Amino acid sequence: MIERVDNPGLEKYSAAKRIGELLTAEFKKDLHFYFFSPDETTSNKFDQIFDVEKRAWGSLREEPWDLPEDANGRIVEMLSENVLFSLMTGHLMNGEKAMLGSYEAFLPIITSQLLQHMKFIKQSQKVEWRKPLPAVNLLSTSVCWRQDHNGFTHQSPALISQLLSVPSGLANCIFPIDDVAAEEAYFYMINSKNVVNLTTFDKNERPRYIDSHHAGFQFHNGGASIFQFASEKNPDVIFTAAGDIVSHEALEAIKILKQDLPEIKIRFVGINALTYRGIGTVKNKLSKDKFNEMFTRNKPIIANFHGYPETLENILENYTARGRLRVHGFIEEGSTTTPFEMLRRNGASRYDLAIDVARLAKRADLVAKYEAVLAQNHLHAVKYGTDLVK
Repeated sequence: MIERVDNPGLEKYSAAKRIGELLTAEFKKDLHFYFFSPDETTSNKFDQIFDVEKRAWGSLREEPWDLPEDANGRIVEMLSENVLFSLMTGHLMNGEKAMLGSYEAFLPIITSQLLQHMKFIKQSQKVEWRKPLPAVNLLSTSVCWRQDHNGFTHQSPALISQLLSVPSGLANCIFPIDDVAAEEAYFYMINSKNVVNLTTFDKNERPRYIDSHHAGFQFHNGGASIFQFASEKNPDVIFTAAGDIVSHEALEAIKILKQDLPEIKIRFVGINALTYRGIGTVKNKLSKDKFNEMFTRNKPIIANFHGYPETLENILENYTARGRLRVHGFIEEGSTTTPFEMLRRNGASRYDLAIDVARLAKRADLVAKYEAVLAQNHLHAVKYGTDLVK
C-alpha cells in the first residue's frame, strides 16, 4: 500500500510490473488460479509469474532458452485468443479464478464470445441453484498510444466501445492512471463475480500520481475524483480524462495553461472506470448530483479519452449537455511513429487540449503558439524519429 505521494507525476513505475507481482502472489495463494495469454506474457511485462509457476507445455522437446514448462503448468500461452477465452470461461464455470492478458488491438477478436458469455451470466442469475461465477478479467496492455515499433496494425481500442455499448449492465472498463490505481483495479477484478472487467494500461513506466487511499476512493465514489494537486476552487474550466497516457497529457496541459493563462482557474477530475451509460462500475455508478459537484453544472469540460472520443462523449451526455463538451481521443490516425507524434496525429496531446482553452479565452496568439509547437514536433519526429516534447 502506498500511503502518500509527495511529488505527483515525478516518479515513474510500471503498472504492468505491479500487476505481475500481484499475479505472482495469486499463484502462490490459489493453487487453482490460471493465467492465459497469447504468447505475450513476457512482452507485456507480467513475466515475474514464471518465478513461481510454469507454462503449460505438451511437447516432448525442450530447448535451452525455453521458459519453465510443465504439462501441469498454470500459465497457458497459445496464439489464439478465441481458444484461450474458451479455456478460461470453462475454468471460471468450475468456480475457479483466472485472468487473460493480451495486446489491446487483438482483444476484440473475442468480442462475440464475450457477448455470449454476458448473455449466459444474465440467464444464469435467474437459475436458483447456479452460484455466481468469478469475473471474466481481461488485462489489456500494449495499447494503441504506445505501439512505437508495431504501428497502425496494433492500434485499436475497439473492445472498449463494444463493451460500453451493451445494455446488459455486466461490463466494466477500468482505466488506472498509474501503478497504484492498477493495484486497486487488480483487487477489484479478482474479487468480482458475474461481470466482465476490461482493465487497460500502458506496460511501460508511467508517472505515479495518487496514493492507495485515493485509488480506493475512486472505486467507491462512482469512478471519479478531483485531483486536488492539479485543481483550484471555483474553476472556470474542467479537465477530465480516462486512461493513463491521456490523463498525463491533460495534467501537462494544465501546467502549460497555468503559465500562459494564470487567470483561468482549472480543475482536474480523473475517471478510473466506465460502464454502460455511466461513469463508475455496474454496481457503483456516479450519480448526477456527484457529477455536478465535481464537474460543476455549466463550466466547459475538456475531456481526453484512451479510446474513441464518441464513446466517452455519449456517456458524458447522460450527465450534462453536449455543448459543454470537447472530447479528444483515438481517431484511427496511426503509424509506426513516436509517442508524442501519435498523440498529435489524434488531436489528444497536451497542446491540443490547451488550444481548446485558448480558443475559449479568445487568445488567437496562444492558439498559434501551440499549433507551432505541434508542427515543430511533427517535423522533428519525421526527420529524427524522436520527440521534442517529452
